[in-house]
Amino acid sequence: MHTALKALQLKARHQVYTLLSGHNLSKLHGEGYDFSELREYQMGDDIRKINWTITAKLGKPYIKELHANRELSVVVAAFMDGSLYFGAGNDKQKKLAEVATILGYAAQQNADLFTGIAYTQARTIDTPPTKQIYHIEQFSQQLFETACLHTQLDTKHAIQNLFKRLHKPSLVFVLGDFLEEVDLSLLAQKHEVVAVILREREEEQPKRLGEVTLTSPYSNKTLETYFGKRNITHYLEAFKAHEDKREEHFTRYGIRSVKIFSDEEVISKLVTLFA
Repeated sequence: MHTALKALQLKARHQVYTLLSGHNLSKLHGEGYDFSELREYQMGDDIRKINWTITAKLGKPYIKELHANRELSVVVAAFMDGSLYFGAGNDKQKKLAEVATILGYAAQQNADLFTGIAYTQARTIDTPPTKQIYHIEQFSQQLFETACLHTQLDTKHAIQNLFKRLHKPSLVFVLGDFLEEVDLSLLAQKHEVVAVILREREEEQPKRLGEVTLTSPYSNKTLETYFGKRNITHYLEAFKAHEDKREEHFTRYGIRSVKIFSDEEVISKLVTLFA
């Protein structure tokens, strides 16, 4: 295993067991009911609970008692393509892997069911619904090592696929940089959705570069241009419009979000989100 990945996992596990302990990941606390017992009907019981099959067999009305199932389904869905590369490296991708690992450990510690799904241009990476550390760490490793440069994800198709996969109402963390428009309204109809936005600071606070050759992380195409004060002004205007639209979308559909820069500690941002 890559040394940096192992260090990431050890750090994530330590932080979850010390700093995130006691925090609920969700405003929900599980859903559904499990069968508990059958008992005879008593005056005042809800007749909708009568088990008519048993009642017919025994000749007396019987009630099916249920108890709440508190197990939460936690899904981490990562949207991965070339946009995770910025400048000289893929720090956003490493941060994404760290976030997913922490969320996986947190779900496991809370005895919740964890599912990891990562969408790339070439394939979909997933884990079975699990409470095992092994599957969480395998998912973490794949996120860390997957080659994303010069790929571009169809996020609309990914969201539709994710919606079809998730049959049980879940707490869904969607991980990506959200620099392109992403419509999460379909997921929010059925699930509690939390958007985790991974960014480089220079993406929001660009610097003058002068004469520069820009390379697309999606297609490897290059563009020779001059990036100065006027370009920065236009960029920031367009960026603000994009961010305002994203925030309005999240507010409309009740989607919580947290933004994490590549030079920030993940755990402190998540603690604030879950508090």
